[in-house]
Amino acid sequence: MLRTEDLDYPLPEDLIAKTPARPRDSARLLVVSRSDPSRLEHRIVRELPEILRPTDARATSPRDVMIVNATRVLPARFMGVRSDTGGRAEGLYVENAPGPPSSGGSEWIVLLKMRRMKPGVVVRLLDRAGAESDLRLTLMERAGEDGAAWRVGVASDAGPLQPDAQAPALLERVGLTPIPPYIRAARRESRVEVADDQDRATYQTVYASDRGERAGCGSVAAPTAGLHFTPELLARLTEAGVDRAEVTLDVGLGTFKPVEAEFIEQHSMHAEWCGVPAETARVIQRARNTPADARGWSGRIFAVGTTAARTLESFESPAEMLSGGSKQTRILITPGYRFRHVDVLMTNFHLPRSTLMAMVAAMLAPPEGEPSVGVERLRAIYAEAVRERYRFYSYGDAMLVLP
Repeated sequence: MLRTEDLDYPLPEDLIAKTPARPRDSARLLVVSRSDPSRLEHRIVRELPEILRPTDARATSPRDVMIVNATRVLPARFMGVRSDTGGRAEGLYVENAPGPPSSGGSEWIVLLKMRRMKPGVVVRLLDRAGAESDLRLTLMERAGEDGAAWRVGVASDAGPLQPDAQAPALLERVGLTPIPPYIRAARRESRVEVADDQDRATYQTVYASDRGERAGCGSVAAPTAGLHFTPELLARLTEAGVDRAEVTLDVGLGTFKPVEAEFIEQHSMHAEWCGVPAETARVIQRARNTPADARGWSGRIFAVGTTAARTLESFESPAEMLSGGSKQTRILITPGYRFRHVDVLMTNFHLPRSTLMAMVAAMLAPPEGEPSVGVERLRAIYAEAVRERYRFYSYGDAMLVLP
């Protein structure tokens, strides 16, 4: 088992990225290899086509498949004022409340930060300019697997809300970009001010899509590895022989749950909805059935980010994806796990002591060998990134793990 403390590392605060690279694909990229521990290259994201598909391999090698998480980030953070005391409230929409609404209107699951929370308290939501809106929340009961969230009723002074009122439409009026707390804290410390309109544009992938698969769909955090791509880079990857296909994992409450267990494997993952379209399953199936070339390459599966990788690994096979393309996943990937689908992984540099670090350590471990090797390699790679002053976390730089 993996001790959580083994995924800790020192990070100077000035390496926490407060804003994204401009342009997006100018972010730095630390390239490593699962099979070649000596490979460690300092590159730039826009060089991905040459890294993945060297010019001499493009005409002869099978096409690779890049899998992206096309979820759209909701403006899920909100500010409000208590009706009884006038006290300040801050919150985060997580998802629509499960089951039929008890009040006949819309109900949400939210995280809240305010004093003396109890059922019956009413919070009037502020609009994006800071003025009172017509929307209000009424606290109903504790919610979530650990009771950290609240079930709230949502109402409007303008008239009754329909039971199926779409949270994304309401949040467009009152919601702010859910920039992670550690970025907002770093900005305050450094006196960096960023307008919410700017964050709305940058904290969203260029391929994010609206989907009508279920009410209230969307994420409360970005699939951050995807933030590095531009339309031009995507076009160059296609020309180089890298096809693109989409999956969806709507990032939810679990992304904010710290690991408090002594061992990572004891951590309880929150369920998150994920889905694989039939066409994506067929593309993966074709890639897997492509004969290997002289280099030993068949069609490689390149996951952009841990959420895309977790989605794929939540299914046993492309056949299962085709027979039932969506599910609630709680998959926890730790060293010793054998990846079923993912050959190449691009990911940002993650928070210490996190399940995401454990997953990358699993990818770095040799297919046959001691799982602890992956943890040792990960710590060495992160130490190198700190020495070379890479930028960390959601708006930071990235690493690429090749076979």
